[in-house]
Amino acid sequence: MKHYLCKKSKDMKTKIFKLKPKDKEYLLQFTKTGLRDSKEFERAYILLALDKGKRHEDIEDFYNVSRSTIWRVKKRYINHGLKEDLKDNPRSGQPLKYKDLEKGEVIALACSSAPHGRSRWTLRLLEETLQRNKSMRTISRETIRLLLKKTNVNLG
Repeated sequence: MKHYLCKKSKDMKTKIFKLKPKDKEYLLQFTKTGLRDSKEFERAYILLALDKGKRHEDIEDFYNVSRSTIWRVKKRYINHGLKEDLKDNPRSGQPLKYKDLEKGEVIALACSSAPHGRSRWTLRLLEETLQRNKSMRTISRETIRLLLKKTNVNLG
């Protein structure tokens, strides 16, 4: 199923890209209302410019995007439709290194009484203590700090 109207231009070298009327109306409303991600706006404006018959070079210059971005937006619209084209694909990111059990150990240790000769836990002391544990040999002070910050544990 095609999601666009495409026919050869007069010079028969390029295809004319046209949005469906309901898609065009949706994009016009989309760009005027709501809080959106900048990439969503970029894709919407690229599609609207293509619909107006703008050349790729003009779109590149005006919106400061690459030719491949224009090509990808156009291709996604053709293959998957408007709603799929506007949204970002989910990104996996780096997998979590420490599970809930390890996070619980960090919090429990930070909430326990400080070792003999110390008045309180420090990030450095927590790091040294936790690195003795086989499952947390690579834990860093920054990881500990961020975890404690998320759980509102205060060492001071």
